[in-house]
Amino acid sequence: MSAGVLDVMTRQASTKRIGQKRLTIILIKPSKYDDEGYVIRHFRGVLPSNTLACLCSLTEDLNRRKVLGHNLELKIRILDDTVQKIPVKKIIRSNKHPHCRTVVALVGVQSNQFPRAADIARRFRAGGLQVLIGGFHVSGILSLFPDIKPEIREMMDLGVTVVKGEVEETWGEILADALQDRLKPLYDFMERKPDLFDKPVPTIHRSYLKRFITSNFGTIDCSRGCPFNCSFCTIINVQGHKVRFRSVETLASAIRENYRQHRINFYFFTDDNFARNACWREIFEMLASLQTEEGIFVGFMIQVDTQAYKIPDFVELAFRAGCTQVFIGMESINPKNLKAAGKAQNQVQDYSEMIAAWHAAKIATHIAYIIGFPFDTPESVEEDVNRLKRELGVEQASFFMLTPLPGSRDHARMMCAGEYMDPDLNRYDSFHETTRHPNFAPGELYAAYRKAWLSFYSFEHMRHVLANAYPGNYWNILRNYIWYKNSVQIEGGHPMIHGLFRLKDRTDRRPGFPIESRPAHFVRRFRDGRGLVRKWTVLLLEMEELWLQTRIRSKAEVRLVSELKRAREQVNRNLRTAELQLAHYRAKVHVPELRVPSKLALAFRDLNFGLAKRITYSRADIQKFWAGTWRKWRRKKLFHIPPHKIVLHFLRDAQLVLLFAAALLRAQAKAHKNTARPLMQNLARK
Repeated sequence: MSAGVLDVMTRQASTKRIGQKRLTIILIKPSKYDDEGYVIRHFRGVLPSNTLACLCSLTEDLNRRKVLGHNLELKIRILDDTVQKIPVKKIIRSNKHPHCRTVVALVGVQSNQFPRAADIARRFRAGGLQVLIGGFHVSGILSLFPDIKPEIREMMDLGVTVVKGEVEETWGEILADALQDRLKPLYDFMERKPDLFDKPVPTIHRSYLKRFITSNFGTIDCSRGCPFNCSFCTIINVQGHKVRFRSVETLASAIRENYRQHRINFYFFTDDNFARNACWREIFEMLASLQTEEGIFVGFMIQVDTQAYKIPDFVELAFRAGCTQVFIGMESINPKNLKAAGKAQNQVQDYSEMIAAWHAAKIATHIAYIIGFPFDTPESVEEDVNRLKRELGVEQASFFMLTPLPGSRDHARMMCAGEYMDPDLNRYDSFHETTRHPNFAPGELYAAYRKAWLSFYSFEHMRHVLANAYPGNYWNILRNYIWYKNSVQIEGGHPMIHGLFRLKDRTDRRPGFPIESRPAHFVRRFRDGRGLVRKWTVLLLEMEELWLQTRIRSKAEVRLVSELKRAREQVNRNLRTAELQLAHYRAKVHVPELRVPSKLALAFRDLNFGLAKRITYSRADIQKFWAGTWRKWRRKKLFHIPPHKIVLHFLRDAQLVLLFAAALLRAQAKAHKNTARPLMQNLARK
């Protein structure tokens, strides 16, 4: 019998002697603070935490196997600070009972989340609870420096336990020590990287997913590690260069159970580089087999490097398996920048071929692009973004400012060289300036970053992308545009951390910022709400116009428009209602699907025919009318505003809003019901 097993048995026996009855594990994924000191928290989130799901599955596995004792009740609670308020006082009270022990674990803590995590830890330590903290910040910084940095030392001095590395094979040891109230100041598992092959797959919790916009969405890390050596990356210094992967059978079992029990039919496989997973072929074949043999249709998106498309069969099998979008680490289109970042695998001359290969497989492309490399200038960044739009034709781009993240070689080099880095870790989120760049004056790098977002997600470029997109990806791209525009233009941050409708708790503010009185906070939130309504109105009208100009039209509508065009050519005047009805009748003769419309569709169609001079492909004329009406109102020319036109344009506007909302909801319902089936049907037709 191994020493480890004997140690666990000894702890179990000790547990029985002291009469421990319940151990409650509180898993918390911290958020970060905004520039006003408020926690970034939303009514509904977008990206659920895979780290929470991983730790939850490990804890549930320990409970099933009774590793900590048969007489122990093990309770697990997951809390995501980005969508939930942390009930600190209630959790502290749960530790008061003599036979109950509560342990708080702050998990997956990134550098920009560390200040928030530290504040949460202080409150729990003041309440007498045992607290653990782990994640990329502590693991990355401890892996590259022999000494313990001040912010980590402060936590250890407060009695917070720091966990360095991954815990798939050591989580039981940590919880056993917590049960005995003998947690160590530091656990170092960096050299004990776990074999993931048969470890529990991240757990799906419906109650947690309901806090996100889409509840049919799951995350799984099929592998960890990356063979490349990018200087700005922290993953290689925490998870290593060797790629470790989960067994295909374990993944299949989890996907099957999630589909049948929780109706999860779309995944983000969070592997930093899925193409370097040794089992990628087997995973794709397994997913395709689930579709054809068991009727389990699952769609997914993956992250890959720029050379993945050259792997034989990779792109084709990804499509067959249900891949709808691929996230590519392009980073830059300047070869000098790529060389400086150690990104030798990226070949700029291959980018067009790479994007074309993914598009040929009807898979949408989403690139990561970093601004602030050594050879960037304000002018070059603008030109690079224009090239992304003109030459490559990628559907989406996520822009980041180059940030020396603790745990990266960039950070270690700058520390050793004594170069300036912003001391506030809260700003290490890739959309704040944290260094001084020789080619950018202070504030210019951020301005170039913002300009890149606004340029790429301009109306003209989004229209071009949607007009040329594969029809099966149309609604996914349009929904992502809504999400991205909301994050960048309304929330003023990065889409990766923003969700839907900000919440700001009056008392939950970063230390150093004043706690406002209730009246003052009410005024702040009233102004926020008023601005939110105005901005969302502008955004939705923009998205509605985008939909009108790019939407996929049925054969019936194409035929109808053809008849209307022919009628206009014959009559050099405005069409009357009777002529529209005649065109509709002629189109109906040739297109049977027009003969039996639904009552709702018929009502909307008749409304449009009765009030509009032409079929609506844009709301430009409506917008022009409202702008002219507003000018007359401001000039007090009220008698120049015809009331009947106000009513007419209001009805037309309302009709278009309802039609857009109905189309969006139908697409969302279809995505929930079935994601991959259209891909397989199209493949069958081929």
